[in-house]
Amino acid sequence: MNRAATGVKTYIDGQDPEWQPALKKLRTLCRRELRGFAEDIAYGMPSYSRAGQVEVSFAKQARYLSLYVLQKPVLDAYRKQLAGIRVGKGCIRYRRPDQIDWHLVARLLADANAGEAAIC
Repeated sequence: MNRAATGVKTYIDGQDPEWQPALKKLRTLCRRELRGFAEDIAYGMPSYSRAGQVEVSFAKQARYLSLYVLQKPVLDAYRKQLAGIRVGKGCIRYRRPDQIDWHLVARLLADANAGEAAIC
C-alpha cells in the first residue's frame, strides 16, 4: 500500500504497472457511478465518501486488489455473482486484473450510490 500518496492519481502511479490499467478503470467507474461522493485518500487508499463517511475504497495489496464496499446489503446482493472470487465481510479480492467483471463492478457501484441493493 502506498501510504505516502497525496492523491488518487499519485497512488495509482505508484503501483505495479501490470495493475495500473485496472486501477485507472476502477477509479473511472467510481467517479462515474458514485455521484455525490467525494474522492480522497483515506486510510492510505483511494476512498469515496458521502456525508463524511467512507463507503467505497480500493487498494492494491501485495497479492491482490481489494475493492471495499462498506454497505453490507449491497455487497451481499452480489455474492452469488462473485462466485470464484474471494469475498470478505466488506471487500472483494481480485488476484489478477483479468478476474474483474467490469460490468458487475459498475452495477455494484451504482447500487452503492443508490444506497441500496438492486435485485441481481
